[in-house]
Amino acid sequence: MQHIVFLDRSTLQAQVRRPAFEHSWQEYPVTAAGELAARLRGATIAITNKVPLRAATLRELPALRMIAVAATGYDVIDVDYCRTHGIAVANIRNYAVHTVPEHTFALITALRRNLLAYRRDVEQGRWQQVDQFCFFDHPIRDLYGATIGIVGEGVLGQGTAQIARGFGMRVLFADHEPPKTPGVVFTPFDEVLAQSDVISLHVPLTPATRNLIGLEQLRRMKRTAILINTARGGLVDERALAQALKEGLIAGAGFDVLTNEPPKQGNPLLELHQPNFILTPHVAWASDGAMQFLADQLIDNVEAFVTGRPQNLVT
Repeated sequence: MQHIVFLDRSTLQAQVRRPAFEHSWQEYPVTAAGELAARLRGATIAITNKVPLRAATLRELPALRMIAVAATGYDVIDVDYCRTHGIAVANIRNYAVHTVPEHTFALITALRRNLLAYRRDVEQGRWQQVDQFCFFDHPIRDLYGATIGIVGEGVLGQGTAQIARGFGMRVLFADHEPPKTPGVVFTPFDEVLAQSDVISLHVPLTPATRNLIGLEQLRRMKRTAILINTARGGLVDERALAQALKEGLIAGAGFDVLTNEPPKQGNPLLELHQPNFILTPHVAWASDGAMQFLADQLIDNVEAFVTGRPQNLVT
């Protein structure tokens, strides 16, 4: 009989059905690092969203046969260890195809039109002080005719491109490390940085993509450009971004992710209190529909593995 342990059930606000095979089930709202070995002892299947499972822990779990990741990103898993020790790792595919691009464009439109700056001004009584029906204290830039550079041509990058074309934007896909989607025309990364009015990141966090955007790359961008990251915090050097925003090297940034989450030890981006920077708490993926789709596919992955027809494997 399979013994399934869900390590961080509170990260998923959806109905999670029980698998259609004989099993025992244990779930915890959250799990600290020091609790992992005890909670997973005897488990054959572990479900995790953001609880890391590294080699030091996995060595203590000889019964473990599968890790079902309740997310697309699997950088919290020691995939190399799992691959060499026969532990299957399955992730979620194509579940946030609408919600992440929509959140991306919520950030883009708010920043391009300086909505936060104008809202702050109205709250502070600026409108009552002017002599005409409106005021123009902050630039308002159209999306129509602007260029968006997208790093990552997977389903989320493609979804973002589809919305961008609907706004009448020119779309560039930046050349980057493999894997790449066939049929997509790539533009050299440096050219995308120089030409784009908006840069949007949609790649996983890997050794090749860590700190993909640093101070050097920010200096290559237009001073009127904005940077959007709804992927992974480690893609951007956060101290460099804070410096760039303070010095006006770029016009703004919208982030849904930080390198360490939750940011209990602080973060340079948390110290920015300016209307050209928007930070949301890693919720781009979290629409009601997307979370239910994720929960259903999560159990589909578990059932497929147990019945000998594994799917969505990353090992």
